[in-house]
Amino acid sequence: MSLWLNVIPYTDITVFRLIFAIAVLISGFVLVKLLIRIFRKGIEKTKLPDLTIQFLTNFLRILLYIIVTLVFLKGLGFDVDSYVVGLSTVIGLVLSLGMKDTFTNIAAGLWVASTRPVDMGETVTVNGQTGKVMSVGIMSTELLTPDNQLITIPNQLFWGSSIVNMTRMPTRRTSIDVGISYSSDVEKAIKIALDLMRGHPLILQDPEPSVVTTELANSSINLQLRAWAKTRDIGTVKNNLIIGIFEAYSREGIEIPFPQMEIHIKETKEKKKEIMGIQVKSPGMEVFE
Repeated sequence: MSLWLNVIPYTDITVFRLIFAIAVLISGFVLVKLLIRIFRKGIEKTKLPDLTIQFLTNFLRILLYIIVTLVFLKGLGFDVDSYVVGLSTVIGLVLSLGMKDTFTNIAAGLWVASTRPVDMGETVTVNGQTGKVMSVGIMSTELLTPDNQLITIPNQLFWGSSIVNMTRMPTRRTSIDVGISYSSDVEKAIKIALDLMRGHPLILQDPEPSVVTTELANSSINLQLRAWAKTRDIGTVKNNLIIGIFEAYSREGIEIPFPQMEIHIKETKEKKKEIMGIQVKSPGMEVFE
């Protein structure tokens, strides 16, 4: 029994108190995992969005781990109340120095989880980065790019930037730009493009597809094909239209010109002048030496 009451060197902690505190810490971590599992299963029954469920779960997990850590320190005999007061002082100092990023990220994460401008699995563009939303944590949001790169964006940047959600709406419009030569029949080119879109199985007919003239460029008349499709089909439709319009115009004799520039050189009669005994010939200009 005396062994349990022995004091660990350089501390006031007995062996019994240390073992008890460690047991409390281990039990606390196990209990936290159990409570988080129960909480997650319970909150999933409310049919809240996955994004909100994940954020609340992470927030509760961190809070419970902090409580367990404080109980562990209390079991060792530390004055936890003084630590809490000291922590509050440190937080006040941090805020006074203008280092508010941590708290700003937490607040921004709460706003994202509550207002849901994005949801799990949606593809978005935020702060110049495009990817699928993988998670929204306490401090940051993770995006997975199409080439499988994981991007972590601090929540304050995520909430403070314009958010373009490309998959939230059930339908989207895709646009294809194509130029035809000035010698081509514009009406025929428009009809071919409309027939191509009206015959595509993935293109919606309400709203109906359309073709508009966007520009009279230097070497082409630029048309834009506009078609609506379900969001999940938008990539396939765009690729099919690019290939389809090229093949259709080639088959029907509608020229898609290369960028080109015409230079006209006007020649005048050769002028001959003798200056200082030298005869100079120049088309369109006089050269003096």
